[in-house]
Parts: sequence; structure tokens; C-alpha cells
Amino acid sequence: MEKAVEVKSREEIATMRAAGVVVADILVHLKGLVKPGLTTGAIDQIAREELKKRGAKPAFLNYHGFPGVICVSINHEIVHGIPSDKRALKDGDIVGLDFGCVVDRFYGDSAVTVGVGTITPEAEQLIRVTRESLERGIAAVKAGARIGDIGAAVQAHAEGFGYGVVRDFVGHGIGRALHEEPPVPNYGKAGTGPRLKAGMTIAIEPMVNAGGIEVETLADGWTAVTKDRKLSAHFEHTVLVTETGSEILTLPSKI
Repeated sequence: MEKAVEVKSREEIATMRAAGVVVADILVHLKGLVKPGLTTGAIDQIAREELKKRGAKPAFLNYHGFPGVICVSINHEIVHGIPSDKRALKDGDIVGLDFGCVVDRFYGDSAVTVGVGTITPEAEQLIRVTRESLERGIAAVKAGARIGDIGAAVQAHAEGFGYGVVRDFVGHGIGRALHEEPPVPNYGKAGTGPRLKAGMTIAIEPMVNAGGIEVETLADGWTAVTKDRKLSAHFEHTVLVTETGSEILTLPSKI
């Protein structure tokens, strides 16, 4: 039996839209700061300061014990990288910034992957294809569609370039909690899974590897890496299901 999925009211959606703008604006700011020599700890500190300026609360800090307000994952790290003042970005790295906040008890969640300095054409393509995979997934969203339609769209695009789509981590419903029903896999079969309803809010977040899909977790208990140590990219948006399609809730205020 399918678990209950919450449909949000107009007022709740407006609050989630506000949370989404905070997340998006801060991510835009952080992306602009990425350069060789910047520490992942400094990224976290800046994110904390920006949240405070906007009167929002961090979504990730102390979530199941996570010690940062942002996940910063470099190169072969897929997700959940812990910020550190001892770790600096290097020219040629790619870095995933996964960030969320809470506004009036509702969550926003988004992620981007960016290059540091000059990156290889292979890294550029991985980033581009992962972003496009997210776009394909979002394009599959509308009332009456199914969760499997999203995963199938993401998977088809990423695997079309020979990439591996991570199975160990998936997207999710979002609202009063960071993770709600339903799970939103980045793989699957079209026409299967729970049916989408207008007013549902979900986080779609492809994690795409340059190599295989196998994942390992480092000794810190958080950082997930590719087993073959090949590059991984991650993009995410919080999305509202509408009658005719979708609305991305994590878009910046100035596009």
C-alpha cells in the first residue's frame, strides 16, 4: 500500500516558494565565490552568515548529526561532503554544493555542481549532462504522471552518455520535513510508481557518475564517494507539481 503523500495548500506553497528563493539566492552567491584556495569550511561559514541575513534557518545542520549547513562534495565525492577549514579547492576540481533552509517551518533544498578554475572537457560534459538530466526529470512532472516517469527520463539521458546513475541516494518529497514521502529515484520505468498530484512538492536530484554506480561511505560516516573514484556530479531542485506541469521553487530572485 502506498504511503500518504501530502498535498500542500496555497499558503504552504507560498512559504515553500520563499524558502526556495533563499536557497537559490545563497547558492548563486556561493557559486560566484568558488575559486582555487577557497576552503570548504569558508563556504560553510559564508552560507551560515547568508542564512542569518535572511532570517532563515539551516536545514542540514545537526540533521542526523551532520555538522555543517551545507554539503560540499569534491570530484569523486557524490554527496554529503563535510565542510572543513583544512580543505581547499584546487584548480581543476569540480565541487557539488547541496544546500537547504527552513522558512516558517517549511523546507527548500537545491544543489549545483560547478568547476573550479579550468576543468577538463570530460568534467564539463559530466556537469552539463547531469544538469540536463535534472531538466529532463522536471519536464516529466505533471499531475497524473508517475514517479517512474521522472526516474526514467533522468536515467535515459545520463546513461545515453555512458554514465552511471546512483541508486543508493534518491530524491524525495519535501515540505514540513526535509525528507517526506515519496522517494523519487533517478532511475526507473516510465508509467510505474505513485501518481503525482497537483500540490505535491518533491526534490528531484540526479547524482551521476562518470564511471560505475557503486558507492562507498568514508570513515567520517557521511561522505559518499564513487567506488571507482571517478568523478560525480549532482544537481537538485525543489519542484511543485501543477495540473499542467511543474514550477521550480528553488529559482533565484534575480535570474
